[in-house]
Amino acid sequence: MKNNKLSELTLTELNKQKKQLSGLLIGFTMVMLFLFGALLFLIIKKQNFVLLAVIPGCALTLLPAAIKLNQLNAEIKLRSSEIN
Repeated sequence: MKNNKLSELTLTELNKQKKQLSGLLIGFTMVMLFLFGALLFLIIKKQNFVLLAVIPGCALTLLPAAIKLNQLNAEIKLRSSEIN
């Protein structure tokens, strides 16, 4: 995907990116929750509590996508307030 500044995109392109990114975040979050559950099961079963450190590290992978989604939402809100 071409790396565009948000201010250069049209409102339609912004909404398209928002829809794609939110779908990606929802899907990835569901997979991560399942994997966290499996990891917690293994931690409890094997009594290897060192693996608990993996969970926050993996959760941080969602942070850049969440920040980008917040930026998209702010730009869409700004543009729609300018139109009205």
